[in-house]
Amino acid sequence: MTPELRIEGISRRFGERLALDEVSFTVPAGRLTGFIGGNGAGKTTTMRIVLGVLAAHGGRVRWQGADIDALARRRFGYMPEERGLYPKMGVADQLVYLARLHGLDPARARRNVADLLERLGLAARAKEPLEKLSLGNQQRAQLAAALAHDPVALVLDEPFSGLDPGAVDDVAGVLRERAATGVPVLFSSHQLDLVERLCDQLVIIAGGQIRASGDREQLRRAHAADQHLIVVDEDAGWLRELPGVRLVSLDGPRAVVVLSDPSATQKLLRAALDRGPVHQFTPVIPTLTEIFRKVSQ
Repeated sequence: MTPELRIEGISRRFGERLALDEVSFTVPAGRLTGFIGGNGAGKTTTMRIVLGVLAAHGGRVRWQGADIDALARRRFGYMPEERGLYPKMGVADQLVYLARLHGLDPARARRNVADLLERLGLAARAKEPLEKLSLGNQQRAQLAAALAHDPVALVLDEPFSGLDPGAVDDVAGVLRERAATGVPVLFSSHQLDLVERLCDQLVIIAGGQIRASGDREQLRRAHAADQHLIVVDEDAGWLRELPGVRLVSLDGPRAVVVLSDPSATQKLLRAALDRGPVHQFTPVIPTLTEIFRKVSQ
């Protein structure tokens, strides 16, 4: 059975406020799925329902084609946004303890923890109490806690918060390795450039509703605005006079245009080539930030 996590029509109220409104999306096996939205959009509430920390008021969560239960959730790895480790306990000792709570035998728990601390750059700090670590290293330790028991799925709330660029690379590398073994990985982040770089799948939530979801490149193409970038040798201001072409922006020889129909493409290229070399002509594909702003309005 494919280890796929499905969220199907979940709703949740807090008093009179509808926090989640029939939220549905899939976290496929072996893929990094980025879950993005503004503060209060519903990301953390969704994740807590997936993990059973909160109950849904409607809908369901399914794992490997069946309704999720406590036994399945026990095998998940969860990293909350708020740090939840013991500040005065040694890093390695508490990670081994947590791995054993998930059912690992002592030898395997120690081996997993040693490997993770080495991979995340914490091996030299293994015996120190958590409170002696920097905030960035505490974040690495929190991720190690989510991974120590060899989870079959990962649900991570802001795992890159407070990390410097080197630590981001370390954490991203570990998550890619887990995904490569077939583990579904869902993580939230406000760092849209990082999500765009790392993720295969994207889910955008606003106001408790899913506004867009699916494969990253398919989403970018679906939200393209039929704009093209053209780069020529000379000032491209002459494009203003060309029939079937609307000039969106102009920066000397670089211009972004919208074409009225497919035939306008050939007319544009012929007119440009009559004037000299065309160095670039390509569709303008929106960034994740642009898509997020568009669908969240």
